Amino acid sequence: MMQMSKILMIGLIFAISSWSAFPKSSIASQDNRQMVELPKMMQEHMLANMRDHLVALNEMLGELAQGDIDKASVIAEKRLGMSSMSLHGAAHLGKFMPKEMGVIGTNMHRAASQFVIIAKNAELEPSKKSQRKIYKALQEITANCNACHQGYRIR
Repeated sequence: MMQMSKILMIGLIFAISSWSAFPKSSIASQDNRQMVELPKMMQEHMLANMRDHLVALNEMLGELAQGDIDKASVIAEKRLGMSSMSLHGAAHLGKFMPKEMGVIGTNMHRAASQFVIIAKNAELEPSKKSQRKIYKALQEITANCNACHQGYRIR
């Protein structure tokens, strides 16, 4: 067992150290996303919001894994849902965003609030079908995150 751990560790070290030896693809080196100019303070605020969104999603997944739909729903609404928009300063940030970027952001917040409804309904009628609805609702949230990150950048 110890020998296997050493072999895996050596393999991991080799993989990490040789990563820089791989050439960067032309796709990775070209960033065609639209640059959104924000004042420095707002840029930092937006980045902090997005990091918190990732933390919230991770916490939601953890609560779902534990079977606690109520806690996952509270996190979704307070940190990602429509009621969280003022907490994130959406009205101030929105003035600097392209209209389409703002629509994607609002859709993400709506999807999070919709997740709450779907998750609570699924809890009333637990089944594999209900679980799939929860996963689909969660995917709707992350699809909006992905759409925004694929289309826009602030740095």
